[in-house]
Amino acid sequence: MAIDRTTAPAIKDAVEFDVILKPCEQFTLDNGTPVYSIDAGAEEVVMVELVFHAGNWYEEKNIVAATTNHLLKNGTKRQNAFEINEHFEFYGAYLSRACYNETATITLHCLNKHLENLLPVVTELLTDAIFPEQELAIYKQNQKQRLEVNLKKCDFVANRLIDEYVYGFHHPYGKYTAADDFNNLQQEDLFDYYKQYYTHGKCLVFVAGKLPTNTQSLLNKTLGHLPFNQQHFPLKEILQTPAATKKYSIVNDADSVQAAIRIARPFPNRHHPDFPKVQVLNNLFGGFFGSRLMSNIREDKGYTYGIHSYIQNHIHDTAWMISTEAGRDVAEATISEVYKEMALLRDELIESEELDLVRNYMIGSLLGDLDGPFQIIARWKNYILNNLGSDYFYNSLDTVRNVSAEELQELAKKYLNPDDFYELMVV
Repeated sequence: MAIDRTTAPAIKDAVEFDVILKPCEQFTLDNGTPVYSIDAGAEEVVMVELVFHAGNWYEEKNIVAATTNHLLKNGTKRQNAFEINEHFEFYGAYLSRACYNETATITLHCLNKHLENLLPVVTELLTDAIFPEQELAIYKQNQKQRLEVNLKKCDFVANRLIDEYVYGFHHPYGKYTAADDFNNLQQEDLFDYYKQYYTHGKCLVFVAGKLPTNTQSLLNKTLGHLPFNQQHFPLKEILQTPAATKKYSIVNDADSVQAAIRIARPFPNRHHPDFPKVQVLNNLFGGFFGSRLMSNIREDKGYTYGIHSYIQNHIHDTAWMISTEAGRDVAEATISEVYKEMALLRDELIESEELDLVRNYMIGSLLGDLDGPFQIIARWKNYILNNLGSDYFYNSLDTVRNVSAEELQELAKKYLNPDDFYELMVV
């Protein structure tokens, strides 16, 4: 039957789509390491991500976790950094590292036909890394120079300080680095951390893409004999110690014409029943380009190029943050407008047209976030690391579609009170 090109197709709102989260397959390697996989996509590419419980939550000495993670591929007993990088580049592959609060990752992207040639080198990085003194010295010098430059930027300083105020400096979410931290780093610190949290660490594996038929045997051959998950690494409890003072104004550059503004309050994590509903409230408040904060402070007042609110992506208790940079002469007015928008959400019901716009935005964004195997496995990884399942996904969808204006107003009264927020302005 021919398609009638003279008639436009019916327009459907995003909320009308039946959004499905592709199930995640799971198997276990010989050493007990769990593997989560998504076999999908049309391109002959694959991603393998190893997630270690090796974030800064576990370190006893500041920045050991991040430095260990960064220098993993800078030399082994068999190859130097140049040779390692040459090997991955020869096969058109990309190997990245990242360190977070609770976890640290090693991620391989490559053509699936080259997986067999690349996984053995990933294994080598996990068993034979040597953290050469020369590489460590270069890293320390570069990081100190980068820190020196960044400390002149008001937004960088604001990001450091607001987390300290909300969580406390000795909390993993609140601490930050100083030049002396790099000076105090020793090769032995890295090697000890590496042996405990990588070579003998707690590991999960996530794979996605158009997977080779022998993916499981390849992973077993290269990773299944490593001494992962043989020890218990309890996540020590670290209490938040928020600052006693709620308002701060700091002069970082007396000649600056711009101010960095951060307004934040402590907030519970994803397991709290209010969390999915507050995600809707947050998007309406400042979570996308059509939000109230953007409409008022950017579009109407012209105080800033952009202002956003978001809930930080933490596993433990987290924070609700409003972030922007504005002209120094309008910084105080910007803060006042943020609080005015909070008051409107507390005092007035949201109109159905605005709420429908936010619902469609959120579900439309979700459809984009699930476009491809790498995006799907990223969502599963987030759920697994937070001890959540697919029911959380569908319950959140249901919340977006059905939360009422009355419920959102009650949540605004509960959470959007200026007295609960830490306020920071850095110029």
